[in-house]
Amino acid sequence: MILKQIRVDTIKNIVTNVYVVCDNGEIMVIDPGGETNKIIEIIDSIDAIVKYIVLTHCHADHIAGALDVKNEKGGSVLISKIDSTGLNNPIRNLAPFVGVKIGKIEPDTQVEDGDLIKVGTLEFKVISTPGHTSGGICLYCEKENIIFTGDTIFEGTHGRTDLPTGSYKDMMFSIRNKLMILPEETVVYPGHGRPTTIGNEKNWYIENVF
Repeated sequence: MILKQIRVDTIKNIVTNVYVVCDNGEIMVIDPGGETNKIIEIIDSIDAIVKYIVLTHCHADHIAGALDVKNEKGGSVLISKIDSTGLNNPIRNLAPFVGVKIGKIEPDTQVEDGDLIKVGTLEFKVISTPGHTSGGICLYCEKENIIFTGDTIFEGTHGRTDLPTGSYKDMMFSIRNKLMILPEETVVYPGHGRPTTIGNEKNWYIENVF
């Protein structure tokens, strides 16, 4: 597996992590939120085709580059059924509130909890984690012992729950019952900030939240 993390400036000095995962000639791009030229440059440096563009949720800082990546490199756009209804909804995608213009995005596939996304020889399990948005998802690869968490959890904290369709109650349920049950050595690649592990975050939540 090849894994590239790209830090892109998205909106109002917010830096979003974009991930490019490659295995056996196939690429999955996760949350292309902006600075598409950086993303395309990384893709072009890998001898592989873009199979999927996966959006962990519908906020502008995670989706703003999706159309450009698709138009330039191909690939199917995947997002949860719930958050697919927010892709082109300015109240839910927050684009006008942060000064970003986003073209109309039509997802190719709406994924659900438990679905498997296959990239080369790897399988990424879709884990439904409402809280930051009602349709937020994480992507877990047991073989590589990694999870991409979008804006569900970060190092030492979790995503905001005060935005449209957000819920603190749902966030705590998702973290406790969906993420903290994973092996402690699982490496967490969040939508913002530095990587961490499930074990590190479990200790933090026990001390500060649960």
